[in-house]
Amino acid sequence: MQQTNDPFLEIRPFFDEEVPSALKRIINDDEFITAILKYHYPRLTATAYGLIKPFIKQYLRLKWKKVTTIRDVQFHVAKYMASMIKNTTEGLSASGLSKLDPHESYLFVSNHRDIAMDPALVNWCLYQNQFDTVRIAIGDNLLKRPYATELMKLNKSFIVKRSIKAPRELMKALTQLSAYIKMSLDEKQSIWIAQKAGRAKNGHDKTDPAILKMFFMEGRRQKLGFSDYVAQLRIVPVTISYENDPCDVTKANELYRKEKEGAYEKSEFEDIESIIQGIIGQKRRIHVAFGDVIKNGLATPELLATEIDRQIYENYYLFPSNYIAAGYEHNSVTDKERKQFAIKLLALPKGIADIVRGMYAEPTDKKVDI
Repeated sequence: MQQTNDPFLEIRPFFDEEVPSALKRIINDDEFITAILKYHYPRLTATAYGLIKPFIKQYLRLKWKKVTTIRDVQFHVAKYMASMIKNTTEGLSASGLSKLDPHESYLFVSNHRDIAMDPALVNWCLYQNQFDTVRIAIGDNLLKRPYATELMKLNKSFIVKRSIKAPRELMKALTQLSAYIKMSLDEKQSIWIAQKAGRAKNGHDKTDPAILKMFFMEGRRQKLGFSDYVAQLRIVPVTISYENDPCDVTKANELYRKEKEGAYEKSEFEDIESIIQGIIGQKRRIHVAFGDVIKNGLATPELLATEIDRQIYENYYLFPSNYIAAGYEHNSVTDKERKQFAIKLLALPKGIADIVRGMYAEPTDKKVDI
């Protein structure tokens, strides 16, 4: 239940009793309704939007009338996930869950290729195997609109305050975040967090030791050693492998412009557009690999990062697109696959095509066979 002295009120997901009022706020948010209309009916005039809005609001009130708990929200999300997997993939597979206990909580540290799909796919695999879904770490840079914050907190997301720059405020936020993660695990609520801030746009999945130092802030407060505390967190590296990344060209364009112009300024809604493209874009096959629980906490953040990276690359599932991009021969690669990948690159300017090729080739530098 929400308390005025709740130390995590600003960042935590909603509780069950907060769901109805959150849904009411979302439905009454004109900006949210406009976003829905612009997505489904981009050619309508502003006048038409104004006329349709009341009907959309009434439709949502009826549709969400029986959604009163977080579990209800998760059930609705699961239905959308089933449809998305059917329509935008050629199959989703998973491995490693047989080594984990559905009654235990884990800190899933994942490679990060897609803003929304990465944690959603992890959740889907857990849900399909009778595990509880995770609490999802999400940067406040993605929550520029009130309705976005409401939607994410309804879906068990907690906020990472990436926008804070002042050292004292940043330390306070990181301390709060570390304590919240440990409390969640103690409550048997698993956590999903990316191995570093932001997506690996160049395909280079590498853990940032700063993330691991943040985990330890609560351990330091408890006067525990790094190794002993980290062992309590039950960290499980997760590798998500996409045969096709719907946002690959967008990522490559950003990297190319940074290289040529020295900087790249995102447009206001660029992250939202990436989220949408990641959801609706064709991904072909996807594999989600759950690694081994890191029982030895290891002595330093750097050593722990090395172990997480080792598992992530060891569990990477290489597709024909990876082998072709790297110039490797493999029995999974057909002439049809080669032609399809070549057509993809030929449609792009050379500089951007080279970056796209590099992002698909990158995992093969660490792993050369399935």
